[in-house]
Amino acid sequence: MNKVYACIDGLATTSAVIDWAAWSARRLSVPLELLHVLERPPELPHVGDYSGALGLGAQEVLLQQLSALDEQRGKLAQEAGRQILQNARDRASAAGVQQVDGRMRHGELVDTLLELEPDARLFVLGEHYHASSPRRIHLDHHVERVIRAARRPVLVATSDQFVVPERFVIAYDGSATARKTVDMVAASPLLQGLPALVAMVGADTPTAQNALQDARHILQGAGFAVETTLLPGEPEQALPDLLPSQGAALLVMGAYDHSRIRHLVVGSTTTTLLRLSTAPVLILR
Repeated sequence: MNKVYACIDGLATTSAVIDWAAWSARRLSVPLELLHVLERPPELPHVGDYSGALGLGAQEVLLQQLSALDEQRGKLAQEAGRQILQNARDRASAAGVQQVDGRMRHGELVDTLLELEPDARLFVLGEHYHASSPRRIHLDHHVERVIRAARRPVLVATSDQFVVPERFVIAYDGSATARKTVDMVAASPLLQGLPALVAMVGADTPTAQNALQDARHILQGAGFAVETTLLPGEPEQALPDLLPSQGAALLVMGAYDHSRIRHLVVGSTTTTLLRLSTAPVLILR
């Protein structure tokens, strides 16, 4: 686990993905690998679908033309990919990354990341379809598939602008996954030096207060300045409402637990918290 992988595609969040990946690589003191995956384009309809009146000769001509177009499209995609990678290298180097490389791969993004996973410390990718209201139930399929499949941490850039984080907020519910998230934050250099806010949503009970104090003690023991907050209401409403008041913050959360936080991130029907977050999201496993 000795690289940060930045998944870049030339779309709106690419610059932010590069900047977040560069920031992460510097703080983790590991190389940065820029990754551009050329996924298989949708297949064109069979030439016979264009008209039932086409003769064999006309079909052969059209098939040759379609083949030529497909080849040209592939060459253009590769050239665009090379330019994207070169621009990304220049941007990452300008951001102070000492070891930066790039590669272009053919295939599916998730399959590629799983292949590279043994050498990965962190994956960084962009969210292109940010939700504007709780009614939107679909997350960018690339983001959701990576989160579901990857066993390494994933940092999702939720906007096309990178801002150096001034603090981080841990979405906490006292579960085993949440406690593991706190342990991982405490043990990693990625967020060292940033003040922490541990945010819990639910009833103000002794159990909840004790869980918050446990998280505070772990982080304080690792040298973090820590605050805690216990918010009333529902997590899918309270946590997104909290984030804008935190300035340049990074939201940190765990994945794959049977708690309510788990269902907010990678549930079968909703990904509310990740979709509505105004802050970039770091998902730990």
